[in-house]
Amino acid sequence: MFVTSLAANADLIVASMAAASVFGAILAVCWPYLTPDALRDRVRRITAGRGEARAQTPAGGARLTTRPKQVFKEIFDWMNLADQAEDGEVVRKLRMAGYRGEGPVITFLAIRLLTAPAIFAVAAVYVFAILQLDYPFFVKFAMITAAALFGYFVPALYIHNKIAKRQKEIRRGWPDALDLILICVEAGMGIERAFQKVSQEMGAQSAILADELSLTTAELSYLPERRKAYENLALRTGLDSVKGVVTSLVQAEKFGTALGPALRVLAAENRSIRMNEAEKKAATLPPKLTVPMIVFFLPVLFAVIITPAVIQISSTL
Repeated sequence: MFVTSLAANADLIVASMAAASVFGAILAVCWPYLTPDALRDRVRRITAGRGEARAQTPAGGARLTTRPKQVFKEIFDWMNLADQAEDGEVVRKLRMAGYRGEGPVITFLAIRLLTAPAIFAVAAVYVFAILQLDYPFFVKFAMITAAALFGYFVPALYIHNKIAKRQKEIRRGWPDALDLILICVEAGMGIERAFQKVSQEMGAQSAILADELSLTTAELSYLPERRKAYENLALRTGLDSVKGVVTSLVQAEKFGTALGPALRVLAAENRSIRMNEAEKKAATLPPKLTVPMIVFFLPVLFAVIITPAVIQISSTL
């Protein structure tokens, strides 16, 4: 009976498969025009001129610090969170995430304080009033408490994710910036002028890295010890590759050694590290593609191979 119904609907199956194939072909042809091309946009920005690159760089007049909202400031003062604001670890994490100054610290502490009771109230209403679970009171209260604890750590998770994204972008553009710094130093520029020039050139490729280099240039200008400016760059990024360059800069500043050979070695090392990371990602593609191929490609392949045979058998019977 199944074979008879399949034979009766053979035309419909063939038409459906043909329509799906045509739709897939049209989608494959039109897909580059439907999705944004990051490389094409980057080339367009670069060829548009240096002025646009400088406009995209935060060093072109953007504020390095922000003030907190009045409601967060009042909560901060009311709960007396000044001791937590002096925590060096919180300040360091926020700086690594790109939030500088006193305002982000106050905002982060106030949001972290408000998130837990807010989620506790929402979870209580949802568990007791909406779901009405048939569980003991202590089990429901434990569920609500777990949700509140999760809400307390949500701001920290957001900051951690922000740090990971910034480090990924800095790690991607750091070898190119290091090559440009090497070229500027070998051309006779001072390290301060080299950082300023590279921050302007890197605006189109990585605005975050350009921001960090611009801030380092400003710190080199007004800090009494240039070593502190280099160390701040390493602390704000938290990357080993940046720390290695900072160590070379500090040693050159202290002992007066030549900076060009050290930067050349570090630039080659960072390029090789970036290439190794790309090779690792390429090597992990086959295992990642195994499950999608089994789930999506093999059923379609079996349907294309078996369906004509089933149709022929049903027609002969």
